[in-house]
Amino acid sequence: MRHKVKGYRLNRSGGHRTAMRRTMIRQLLENERIKTTLPKAKFIQAETEKLITLARNSQDFEESAAVYARRKAVAKLGNGSRPIVQKLFDDIGPRYTNRNGGYTRILKLGPRQSDGAEMALIELVEE
Repeated sequence: MRHKVKGYRLNRSGGHRTAMRRTMIRQLLENERIKTTLPKAKFIQAETEKLITLARNSQDFEESAAVYARRKAVAKLGNGSRPIVQKLFDDIGPRYTNRNGGYTRILKLGPRQSDGAEMALIELVEE
């Protein structure tokens, strides 16, 4: 029974899962659309929505709170993510000021030819 067990393990160790999550979220925010397997798309969707909400709400914060929000996003995305965080807070966050959630969409693409894995396209919803 999976009572109170959250998240996806994806047959990977904890460090591998964290690195994969960070990389995939960075790619999604940079390209605004990525093609991956369905479990991986569901795996990154919640964290991406939280980051976009953080960026959207930081528009209303005072200067020190906005800097704290950016630092929090950099901590979630790891080293080397400053340009992506800048795009998140300056471009993506203000785009969704009138939207209360549901910033990403997962479209099923069918099975992959080689191994039959269910493929999906995760993208940012156009406003």
